[in-house]
Amino acid sequence: MGAGTGATRLAAEIAPVIDRLVIAVHIASREPGQALIQRLGLARVGFLIELRLALPVRSVSHDGLRAMSRYVDPAELDAWLALQSAVGTLRISPDWLHLTDRSREFYAELFPLHNRVATEAWSSRAGSLPTLAELTNQVLLAGADTGGDAVAATTPPYEPPGAGPALLLFNRLAALRYHRADAHAAAWSAAGLTAATMQALPAGARREEIEAETNRLAAPPYDALTGDERLALLTGLVALPR
Repeated sequence: MGAGTGATRLAAEIAPVIDRLVIAVHIASREPGQALIQRLGLARVGFLIELRLALPVRSVSHDGLRAMSRYVDPAELDAWLALQSAVGTLRISPDWLHLTDRSREFYAELFPLHNRVATEAWSSRAGSLPTLAELTNQVLLAGADTGGDAVAATTPPYEPPGAGPALLLFNRLAALRYHRADAHAAAWSAAGLTAATMQALPAGARREEIEAETNRLAAPPYDALTGDERLALLTGLVALPR
């Protein structure tokens, strides 16, 4: 069954808002994050930050990581995996990526860092965060069955004990981005494109068709919300400062 028009419209309108919020927290975390990385003697943590959504509680398949990084050159991803294995932040088996003591130590400090940054960034709207986090969680859980490999790797996202509402919202939005990423990949794959050709596709009717199909495929989880809840989620996220 397809999503309703309200859900499809929301999928289109909310995507850039979610992107803006998640990217803003990552940017604000960059300077203290670099200090953390240097203090722990790590290097090129990149995808390790994205894997925070799963690795603390479950291993991630190679297919899952490839889906999460589908626009990255496979050779570059393989080189990154080799580096993380060498420095001890990942234990790599033929099918899975596993947590190690070094990555556990990294995550133990990364989550509080993200909590501080997101809490400060959204402090002016602190009262809205618990409701927004709960609405996002409803959408995220509803999307578990309609996403692809990236959703399977990241949902449900790990939530450390005592996580505040800002951290919960940040990580749930980060995981929800992967539902749209899977929808986008399904849309351009159905159009006969690859990750590389999609990236090179110019603006125009064909790209607009793919974006419209992405919105349709990304919409079903939003049907878990009532019309009033969809409006509350969109307006609440729009109101959050960068």
